[in-house]
Amino acid sequence: MKFVNGRKLLLKIIEHWPAKVLSIALAIGLFMFHRMSVLENRFLSVQLKVELDNTLAVASSYPRTVRVSLRGEANSIFPILDEDIEAYLDFTRYSEKGSYRVPVQIRRTGTALGVEPLEISVDPLEVTVRLDEKMSKEVPLKPGFEGYPESGYEMVSYTLTPPKVVVDGPKGLLEQLLELPTETIELGGRTEDFTAAVHILNKDPLLQIRGDGMAEVRALVKELITIRSFDNLPISISGLNSDLAAVMEVRSGSIRIEGNQNDLEYYSPVSGANILSLDCSGITEEGSYTLPVQADIPAMFILIRSDPAVVTIQVRER
Repeated sequence: MKFVNGRKLLLKIIEHWPAKVLSIALAIGLFMFHRMSVLENRFLSVQLKVELDNTLAVASSYPRTVRVSLRGEANSIFPILDEDIEAYLDFTRYSEKGSYRVPVQIRRTGTALGVEPLEISVDPLEVTVRLDEKMSKEVPLKPGFEGYPESGYEMVSYTLTPPKVVVDGPKGLLEQLLELPTETIELGGRTEDFTAAVHILNKDPLLQIRGDGMAEVRALVKELITIRSFDNLPISISGLNSDLAAVMEVRSGSIRIEGNQNDLEYYSPVSGANILSLDCSGITEEGSYTLPVQADIPAMFILIRSDPAVVTIQVRER
């Protein structure tokens, strides 16, 4: 009896089975459609990483970021941290230089793990990259000086630490790289030695500078020294006994002095000042005397020479 009842139940279940199967499929489809209709989208800009063999380096430009779309339930996708969605290009299977096209792949980490449902799409889907042999090279640094020190001063020397840096990158690019500049170092208005920490400028993202990317510049700034001559300066007599009189063979001379450019530019002997003179304080009687010419110049200057160096005078009683 039980067998008969079970048979009847089975016959009722399979009765009109195509319609029943279709109804179940339709119900599942409606459920999935409803569920998908309530899912939300979130868009991210994700850094694109390149994974490759240690003997190769990227030698062509490629998109540094990709657009990633997350689709899922709002309370699941919005707590996901940006850094937990990783986009990468996998070139690890290639060991020879050349151009290769590979798909952009997505890796979930951290807060993105275990989130379901979650649809992830990426744009672009594929990227073409050229690979070259990887090499290292020591490259000299060049400081980027700009402007000039204060008037009357000059930068006489500088040192750069380090003078060179090691750069890693594709062989083709490194062979053409002769030097690396630093950021601008302003000289304008400087009047003394200075030290400055500057960034090393790397204009090509395909090249990697080892270290912290910084350099130190030590510059020596000195006053600008110049030389100037003054001619037709009268030679005066000082210290001569009032009972005596002197006649000079030469009545004027010149001086050549050295000093700071600014000071010398504005210096002019005062009219009537005894710039050049003969000290006659030791003369007590008549005669012919040859005396050195003395130059009285400001202490900031250095006398290179006076002309004439000596003058002969004839001394007589008044």
